[in-house]
Amino acid sequence: MVLSFVGFFIGLILLIIFTMRGVNIIIAALVCSVVLALSSSLSLEKALTESYMSGFVGYFSSWFLVYMLGAIFGKVMEETKAADAIAEWVKVKVGAKRAVFAVVAACALMTYGGVSIAIVGFSVYPIAVSLFRVANLPHRFIPGAIVFGSISFTMTSPGSPEVQNLIPMEFFHTQPTGGGLIGYLIGILIMVAGGYWLKFMVTNAVKNGEVFKLPGSASSGTALEETAAAMETAKDKENLPNILSAILPLIIVVAALNIAAKFMSPTGAALIGLFLGVVSALALMGKYSTSKYGQIFSKGTENAIIATVNICAVVGFGSVAKEAPAFKAIVDALVNMPGMEYAGLAAAVTIIAGVTGSASGGLGIALPILAPLYQAQGLDPGAMHRISSIASGGLDSLPHNGYVVTTIRAVCNETHQRAYKPIFILSVVLPMIALIIAVILYTIFY
Repeated sequence: MVLSFVGFFIGLILLIIFTMRGVNIIIAALVCSVVLALSSSLSLEKALTESYMSGFVGYFSSWFLVYMLGAIFGKVMEETKAADAIAEWVKVKVGAKRAVFAVVAACALMTYGGVSIAIVGFSVYPIAVSLFRVANLPHRFIPGAIVFGSISFTMTSPGSPEVQNLIPMEFFHTQPTGGGLIGYLIGILIMVAGGYWLKFMVTNAVKNGEVFKLPGSASSGTALEETAAAMETAKDKENLPNILSAILPLIIVVAALNIAAKFMSPTGAALIGLFLGVVSALALMGKYSTSKYGQIFSKGTENAIIATVNICAVVGFGSVAKEAPAFKAIVDALVNMPGMEYAGLAAAVTIIAGVTGSASGGLGIALPILAPLYQAQGLDPGAMHRISSIASGGLDSLPHNGYVVTTIRAVCNETHQRAYKPIFILSVVLPMIALIIAVILYTIFY
């Protein structure tokens, strides 16, 4: 048992290290699965060909269609310049004086409307650079603002079309709004508290003498910055769709999801919502796209395959982890916490999400095991839905989280050393505090 615990944590630490060093996530997950299997006296052949692959393939078969339509919808919003129109509108209405709020608001509006978070990051970043430059705010906070606006309160709040809100529906037979008023209150708490805390961190950095500086530049006003400014000026002059046309597909996605979910499965409802979003976006703004529809669909599908396979890789690792004696001991201890059933569910989901480095991956592994156990205890399905969703969005954002790595490095050209601290506070610490409050409230009132 001791060796199993050692291997469990070594496997997790190695996965984090490999990911931060740019090792392919599939290779990293397989190597860490081998370490975990050997330390837990599992059959290596069964661990890889059965446990790992069953988790990998199972998650792919359950959610690929949703990821595919979501990626296509995001690509349509990008190609029709709807994403740019939304970001530009927020920039104009909010202004540089509220640069931090503008970036968070633009990300939240698009992600709650079902746009792929990868598209959101790349679409909002140029606007963020423009706003932060004018306000002379430190560039290193842009990744934090993007991550906070796109994966904190937006993906776990009631009614969200994100898969982190859809997966619990499958196991608890609930609606997208499951969890009632408490779910909305927790979402608002994360949004308001995180917004103020991000603003506090930025203001404190400015007081300490930090100014806007693009990564790799010696000072503001460099050639790199002038190039970014020129790109932003050019974007301002583009023929963008009007804001009503740009937002309407987002509203359609959310509305269709929440209506359809009353009559069909979560997957079916999500597919209908996203399909209607794609159709409405093309009908309203297809003329703004310079790409053929076939190219948009192909690129969106390619993006979906890459994103889904990366998540499947860590789900496969988690599937091996759940066979380890250490994992079973942890789950047994949590499930048998007397009088703290909701707390046990919350702790189990967030730990598994942390192990996999993925909120959706963690839910995909945790709920098939935990849902039947907690349902047998007679707990409220809506409360379990919302607690599971909120819990998935805490430890998942550790440094090896794929979206965190992509946002810091690929989108913003920053480093973990400079940019990760705000993300840790906003996307790990704050959601964990909110999770504790949610557990207390659900325990009292449900």
